[in-house]
Amino acid sequence: MPVLPGAEPFRHEGGEVGVLLCHGFTGSPQSLRPWAEYLAKNGLTVSLPLLPGHGTRWQDMALTGWQDWYAEVDRELHDLRARCSQVFVFGLSMGGALTLRLAAKHGDAIAGLVLVNPANKVHGLAAHALPVARHFVRTTKGIASDIAMDGGEEIGYDRVPLHAAHSLRRFFRLVDAELPQVTQPIVLLHSPQDHVVPPADSARILSRVSSTDVTEILLEQSYHVATLDYDADRIFEESLAFLGRLAPSVDDSKEGTATGG
Repeated sequence: MPVLPGAEPFRHEGGEVGVLLCHGFTGSPQSLRPWAEYLAKNGLTVSLPLLPGHGTRWQDMALTGWQDWYAEVDRELHDLRARCSQVFVFGLSMGGALTLRLAAKHGDAIAGLVLVNPANKVHGLAAHALPVARHFVRTTKGIASDIAMDGGEEIGYDRVPLHAAHSLRRFFRLVDAELPQVTQPIVLLHSPQDHVVPPADSARILSRVSSTDVTEILLEQSYHVATLDYDADRIFEESLAFLGRLAPSVDDSKEGTATGG
């Protein structure tokens, strides 16, 4: 099945500092591509993979689960580590949960994390019915494009496969148990007005990680997909400042060649 136009993965060979970006559930690299391109223009080596089952049609996603999504970012991390002296991981929504599990599992191999509206739980009463309901109902309504900016649009599915949602719920529970193993420096940016992931998820993550170098930033003007919203520039600038603080070799003037697909 061909990838939706705009949902292609993105990679850029830059300097010795690498950044892995992880997109969200039912979304695609498009939601993080402006961020990835900003980092690439500032000399970073960047990897923004397309998670299995995403960026095509929801029927493909119904055949995948958290093990597939995590395996993809884990492979990309290994590739970046082979080419870079320092590697950071950034994530949006479920991508934040993938980022946190990578941090818990790989320890000092990851230099720092930037999380945007990270998800920690599948919310709502329906979540408890997922183990049974997924055998009788294939999908529920989509969650894409929660953006305050007029005209803002996220490339994502208009339906959520319940098999995948059930797998996501199990993954969140696994990651929550592993949060005390996370020790890396963290910048966590979250939107008070988020119609997909409530602020309670960010609060729980911050209360359970073992990191001592933690910065929390509120994105007052944006909804869930803040990387495509009014606060996008702030996210990009704060993340670059974070990189510059922890990786002094980051050279803002350095540019290379970026590729999509």
